[in-house]
Amino acid sequence: MGAESAGAASGGPENRGPVAAVSAASVGAEPAGAVSRVPEGGGPVAAVSGASVGGEFPDAVAGVPQGGDPVAGGAERPKPLHDPDPYSTPPYGEPGPWAPAPPVQHPATTPAQGTAVAPPAQVRAPAPGTPLPPPHGVSGAAPVPAPAHDVPAGLPLPAPGVPVAPPHGMAPPADGPWQRYDPWAVPAAAPAATGPLLQTGAAVATPEQRRTRARKALVAGAVLLAVVSGGVGGVAGAYLERNGGVGTVELPQAGKEPAGRAPGSVAGIAARALPSVVTLHVSGSGEQGTGTGFVLDTRGHILTNNHVVEPAGSGGEITVTFNSGDTAEATVVGRDSGYDLAVVKVKGVDGLSPLPLGNSDNVQVGDPVVAIGAPFDLAGTVTSGIISAKERPITAGGDKGDGSDVSYVDALQTDAPINPGNSGGPLLDAQGRVIGINSAIRSAGSGSDAEGGQAGSIGLGFAIPVNQGKRVAEELINTGRATHPVIGITLDMNYTGDGARVGTKSNDGGSPVTPGGPGAQAGIKAGDVITEVDGQRIHSGEELIVKTRAHRPGDQLELTLQREGRERKVSLRLGSSGD
Repeated sequence: MGAESAGAASGGPENRGPVAAVSAASVGAEPAGAVSRVPEGGGPVAAVSGASVGGEFPDAVAGVPQGGDPVAGGAERPKPLHDPDPYSTPPYGEPGPWAPAPPVQHPATTPAQGTAVAPPAQVRAPAPGTPLPPPHGVSGAAPVPAPAHDVPAGLPLPAPGVPVAPPHGMAPPADGPWQRYDPWAVPAAAPAATGPLLQTGAAVATPEQRRTRARKALVAGAVLLAVVSGGVGGVAGAYLERNGGVGTVELPQAGKEPAGRAPGSVAGIAARALPSVVTLHVSGSGEQGTGTGFVLDTRGHILTNNHVVEPAGSGGEITVTFNSGDTAEATVVGRDSGYDLAVVKVKGVDGLSPLPLGNSDNVQVGDPVVAIGAPFDLAGTVTSGIISAKERPITAGGDKGDGSDVSYVDALQTDAPINPGNSGGPLLDAQGRVIGINSAIRSAGSGSDAEGGQAGSIGLGFAIPVNQGKRVAEELINTGRATHPVIGITLDMNYTGDGARVGTKSNDGGSPVTPGGPGAQAGIKAGDVITEVDGQRIHSGEELIVKTRAHRPGDQLELTLQREGRERKVSLRLGSSGD
């Protein structure tokens, strides 16, 4: 800034009392004192301050009105500290009475070098000829002459409100709120907001940003709505669950369907077979029991197991209960302990439906089967399974100890659940035909017998093949007794080797080979060991009896036997125990 003094003046409206002060700052030198003069007319005149920049410059003092009018009251004016201002610095005139100027403070700006510089003040210059108010206590007023150095002679004063250009060489002041500040200005009414709104300095969002914000707001709203809805729904659901809902509870249910089922299904087989299956309640000789049987013909013959009706003996009672609930008394037609089969007959019963008989020779391992009976006196129980094995040699009974109650069965093995009370019931194939008579089970508790103990089924059930049952039933109905096929030899049941050995003597001490019997005619001798029947290996005397009982009297058999270390094959025709 050198040695120049910066200043700015601005014009104000005419006839307005106060005149703004003009301030200056000193750079590099201490500022001189500033005083103010109050002219006549009652209005204060702002002091004008000056500053010395790098050289001598007299301090600025307030002038007096032109014309040298004395101060009202005749008092002698005080002698100014300096000579009159040769530059006619406003307020034009000689110095008057000293009076302090109103304090006007402006914030200082900091230049790049870090030194605070006071901003120049804006001064509204009164119009030429406008009387200035005198100082306090001084009457009179003097016109305000035009400044000599700011406005050249002959040029009009600037219009009110137009800022005066700074002196030559001085930069115009920065346009800011403090440069436009006027402490004596009368506030004007705020104009109506007709133009566009001013920006606050914040960044203006682009249309894409506004859309992104809108999408985010929508997503946030949707998430909030979902959370609130889920919470409300959970609370409502928990309340309804704990309190049994609102109103009467009505659970969904399937509509009524036709009662019929596919003929090959378990339900279809059971529907056709149940009317022909009966439950037997037997009592006598201090014993009683429950078993099952099925209708053989329309005349009232019913097939069951021998061990079911055995407690009745010759004077017991047998009551038959049909699936419809009707009951009838029954009598024994015939029974055979060797096959464990018996036939009873009911009288006075009409409309019986016999079960069709199948062919046990056609059965294959894995074929589906259905068992019907009254396990533990639960009549009409239906179970299902498959054929687990064929021609399984088993013996059942033997409780008497003399062997008279032992049955030998070349059985069908099944995993259909069979329990005490199922004895004598039918084992049906997929067409609902009888292929076996349920007779025994293997129980983990008491071994294999007619009822299998009370331990229940473990998936090992045995049924007499229906082909054998048919022959025996026919004989029992026709003659009251059944014939057994025989070889005519006595076996050594204590033999522990592989195969069935012919004994050295019979039970009565005679020859173990019946003279003239089938065995004698085939050349069998005492001590021979029979190892095969029709090509099937046997391992004990019980198995030889089972294989023989599986045939009818008169059937031809091929036997393989060992004699003195040599193997032989013989052929014989089976005889009958009734001969």
